[in-house]
Amino acid sequence: MTALTPDFTPGPLAESGAVSVSLLAPTGRFSLRARATDMPVLSKAVGVDLPAKIGARANIGTVEILCLGPDEWHVLVAETDAPRLVERCASVYADAPHSLTDISDREVSVRIEGPEAAELLTLGCPRDLDRIAEGEGRRTLMDGATVVLWRDGKDSFRLDMWRSFAPHVVALLETGCAELAAEQSGLANRRP
Repeated sequence: MTALTPDFTPGPLAESGAVSVSLLAPTGRFSLRARATDMPVLSKAVGVDLPAKIGARANIGTVEILCLGPDEWHVLVAETDAPRLVERCASVYADAPHSLTDISDREVSVRIEGPEAAELLTLGCPRDLDRIAEGEGRRTLMDGATVVLWRDGKDSFRLDMWRSFAPHVVALLETGCAELAAEQSGLANRRP
């Protein structure tokens, strides 16, 4: 499904004592659009109850869903499960008309974690990260690029971005990580 170029090899991108940034392995990604009245049928097909509240997430096994809007969900599945998801949704199309678009090759994801993860994200994300609870997510911006931000834990985030914006966003995160490391080093050197 997804072929990564050498520029998008999964693994560590930047690391300091305060925060680390890693490129994640490819995954099956879908944009699902449907009417609220069709949510029960699609939930059964997908295998996970579609969350109705914007920002809410749900997952079972390899399927993870984030509600991005009143009729829009971001669906992640293991790459090997992507064809099965397409088949299951197609089988209920007559009863629950919807749009399921494969966006797997369009996006890449990075994990940002560590005690300064939220601080690093403030370099380009205008959203108040304290208002995103653990286990939620939102569509937002990162230095002008549209991204999907997942908050996996207090100090753990995932950032999905379009492949074309990745070099810019990743460079910003690498620079921020280096700045946080320098700041941390400077503080350590000033201690008596």
